[in-house]
Amino acid sequence: MKTIIFDFDGTIADSTAVFRDAWNEYASVYHYEQVDRHHIAETSHMTLQQRAKHFRFPMHKLPIILPKLYRYFRERANEVKLFDGVGEMLKALHAKGYQICILSSNSVENIEAVLQHHNISIIHHVISAGKIFGKDAALKKFMKAQRLSPTDILYIGDEFRDLEACNKVGIPFGWVSWGLDGDSLIRSLNPVYCFDRPADITQTLC
Repeated sequence: MKTIIFDFDGTIADSTAVFRDAWNEYASVYHYEQVDRHHIAETSHMTLQQRAKHFRFPMHKLPIILPKLYRYFRERANEVKLFDGVGEMLKALHAKGYQICILSSNSVENIEAVLQHHNISIIHHVISAGKIFGKDAALKKFMKAQRLSPTDILYIGDEFRDLEACNKVGIPFGWVSWGLDGDSLIRSLNPVYCFDRPADITQTLC
C-alpha cells in the first residue's frame, strides 16, 4: 500500500454543525424538513437516499441545492474543526512515507481553506469528486493518472456511499466510526478496517 485517500467531511473534518446550519438555511426555500443533531444521530442507520426520503429532501434538485450548501460552508470554513487526533495521525502517516490524499464531494476550495486554517500542509492531492455519487469515477481517474492499482490504495471514510464506490473499483475501505453513518449500515458491506479513533489508524498502518 502506497497511498491513503481520506474522505473529508465526517472523517477528517468535524463539519456536521456547519452543514446542518446550511441545510436548515435552505429548508424553507426548497420545502424539506430541518434537522438538529438528534435527527442526524437517529438516522445513522440510513443510506443517503433513505435520509433524503425521511426528511423530504428533493434529490432531483440536488444539483441546484448542493452548490448553495458548499458556498455556505466556504463562508464558515474557519469554524470547522478537525476531529481530535486527526492532525497527529496525518503527520504519523506522512512520516511513515505514505502519500496522503483527500477525495471528497466537497469543493477543493473549501477543503484547502480548512486545511490551511489548521496548518495541515502534508496532503499530496486534494480532489473533488464533483458529485455526491461520483467517487468511483474519480477514484478510477486518480488511479490512471498516478499509475496506481487498487491494491496500492486504502480509502478511509465514514459513509456507506464511500464504501460502495470503493467496492465498485476494488479499492480496500477503512471505516471510521466517528462520522455520519452507523455501524449497522456499514458492516453489511464488510469494510477491511474499522477504526474507532484516529490513533487506531496510526497503530494499524504504522
